[in-house]
Amino acid sequence: MSSHQKIDEYIVVYSSNAIPPRILLKGAGKIIGHLVFKPNGKTLPPNSKSGGVMTLYYHLDDFHNAIDLLRNEKPLYLLGSSNSAYGWGIQTVTEEIGEEEKV
Repeated sequence: MSSHQKIDEYIVVYSSNAIPPRILLKGAGKIIGHLVFKPNGKTLPPNSKSGGVMTLYYHLDDFHNAIDLLRNEKPLYLLGSSNSAYGWGIQTVTEEIGEEEKV
């Protein structure tokens, strides 16, 4: 099952304590997802969805890539898909990538 939700705004939470850096994603005035950044080299937990909110895990090295997409690409969508080669993430289009482009 695939889910695309438009990202309207984001909130960066970069704490100085044990809470890992994260970016909260908002769509239609509500939180639709969290991008959580764990230490490089650590095993990432599986992505999840609870109460309609997706949590996606990345390594800290990917923080700059994610924030760059959020700042510069419009429109942008949160993707949660268990049946796509691209799975969970953020993307610039709502359509599924064509079969010839799948890896």
